Order: sequence, then structure tokens, then C-alpha cells
Amino acid sequence: MPVNPLPDAESLLASLTDRMRPAVGPATGLVGIYTGGVWLAERLHAALGLKLPLGTLDVSFYRDDFSRKGLRRNVKSSDIPFDIDGCDVIIVDDVLYTGRTIRAAMNELFDYGRPERIRLAALVDRGGRELPIAADFVGAEVVIAEGGSIELHRDAAGRLGLELTHGNAHVA
Repeated sequence: MPVNPLPDAESLLASLTDRMRPAVGPATGLVGIYTGGVWLAERLHAALGLKLPLGTLDVSFYRDDFSRKGLRRNVKSSDIPFDIDGCDVIIVDDVLYTGRTIRAAMNELFDYGRPERIRLAALVDRGGRELPIAADFVGAEVVIAEGGSIELHRDAAGRLGLELTHGNAHVA
């Protein structure tokens, strides 16, 4: 059985939570991007004891590569159950790569209002940015080979795990 070169997702989530704790307040809004970002945001929301309800985004219709990639299966409804105007919002995603998903998330957020500021939390930053986007909070930076992919999975008990597909990886 091959050894997974990726760090333990549960340990990364604990580290991410610790990094975020001093930077959030009662008026901080947390918004997860489907699917992995929502799983992380659910756990972060509970661990950080945030008062505003959790928001979710499906950025499928906001991606700039929509015409090339097409619509993915199982498109979800976005739901921001708090007032975005003047709010400190943290977008949560599982793997930060090119920055295009985050750009799409910010575009959609502005459809709901004008936040005071937007920050980004990602479990893994794998580099390879195509847009000038950086995470404020990161669990780990992981370098993987060209063409490789990192996916977050959740088992039936809710435990998170990272899986490397197509390539080699090492923690930076």
C-alpha cells in the first residue's frame, strides 16, 4: 500500500483553527465554498464559536472557465443567512490553487452586498497561482508535481482526509 505524502487533514484543521482564533470576532461571517470548503467551514464555525450563521457558496456559475469546463454535477444553492454589508467575511476553501475559485467566490459575495473586508482561509495552499490571490490563514503549503491534484474527502464519521491524485507531493 503506498504511503500518502500529504499531511493529516485533521491536524491541519486544528492548526488552521488555532491560527484563525485570534483574528475572528463576534461579527465575523464564515462562508464555505462547496464542497470541501463547506465541510471545513462547518467545523471551523463550531470550533471558533462564531455567532453569525454559517454561509455557503457554490461558485459554478461565476467561474471564468465555465464555457471551457462546463457545469459540474450536483450544483448547490448558495446561502448567506447574514447581512454581508459591512461584515468581516472569511471565505473558506479546501485547496487553494490558481485563485480562480476564490475570484468567483468574491464576485458572488458582492451580489449579496458590500463586506467591510474579505479574508481567505485554506486547508492547503498548493501554489500555482494564476491570479494575485493569497490566503490569510493556511493549514499547510504543499508542493505537488505538474498535473497533480489534491482532494479533500470526508468519511461517514465526518473525519477529513487528503488524497493526492496524479503526482508526487511534499510539504513546503
